[in-house]
Amino acid sequence: MSIVRFFGRAAVVSVLAVAACTAGCDSGERAKTAKIPQGPMPEGEEWTGVYFHPVYGYLHMIEEGSNIVGRWKRADQSKWGELSGTRAGNVLHYQWKEHTIGMVGASATTHGKGYFVYKMDKENRPILDGEFGLNGDEVGSDWHSVKQARMAPDLKSIGGDSEGVQPGSF
Repeated sequence: MSIVRFFGRAAVVSVLAVAACTAGCDSGERAKTAKIPQGPMPEGEEWTGVYFHPVYGYLHMIEEGSNIVGRWKRADQSKWGELSGTRAGNVLHYQWKEHTIGMVGASATTHGKGYFVYKMDKENRPILDGEFGLNGDEVGSDWHSVKQARMAPDLKSIGGDSEGVQPGSF
């Protein structure tokens, strides 16, 4: 008696689909990370400051040793976010969370990883040149910001309460 006749065609197809998925569904994909070589910080520069991007708004960052924390509020006031990471020379690798203002539930907060490279642009202005990704990925979307002269960072000026999540609670 054939296996198809014994179990039925639909059952055999289901078993074969499960077996194929078990063998091939784990594609082995790893989180995408940036392979950015660190360099020295530009002379006389520091990470602490306020940086501007037309979409992500003002990013306030504070450096304490090799640790850096930051917060931003989008230019359209729809979301606020926080990051925390470790720098080595002119490269910062960080984790981030962004909270949608006025939204609750699982989709209210997104998170991921990212990196910034601190450098000087063609006009000799300090900039952050980097990317961020969702979940375990460190790359995927560009984030380029210009450091603002004579603006002191104020982390407490940005934040809120999103489903009980307080700023800095990673």
